[in-house]
Amino acid sequence: MPHLVILYTANIEAQVDVAALCRELADTMVSIKDEQAKQVFPTGGVRVLAYPAKYHAVADGGAAGKAAGCSGDYGFVYLNLRMARGRGDSVKQHIGKALENVVMEHLRTLLEREHIGITLQIDEGQEVFDAKNSSLHPLFRKN
Repeated sequence: MPHLVILYTANIEAQVDVAALCRELADTMVSIKDEQAKQVFPTGGVRVLAYPAKYHAVADGGAAGKAAGCSGDYGFVYLNLRMARGRGDSVKQHIGKALENVVMEHLRTLLEREHIGITLQIDEGQEVFDAKNSSLHPLFRKN
């Protein structure tokens, strides 16, 4: 953990560099510090995954947009960060704002041209089973 999953309507893929967005979000997650200037997320645990929705239906399918002189269907981007419990409220707000800033900057020109919705949600909770197996973490441990 943390895992950030991005679901998006496939109609925006031609206009958004999704790979670059994933990289920017992962880099941001690695760089976030808490009140004691400690890294909030372990580098080896950061995952950002993006999936296009081949099929989708958003709002009225673009009718209101077409009536307003725009073309095409609407787009949607849903980002869900799942992280383990234990961080303070101010850190969680800082995480949310930092990720939101990256997303909004990356999608700024798309928002100016198209009608899209963007949702960023952060979830944390009690795991009922939590197995972690990784050969990544040792790469980032300081000796």
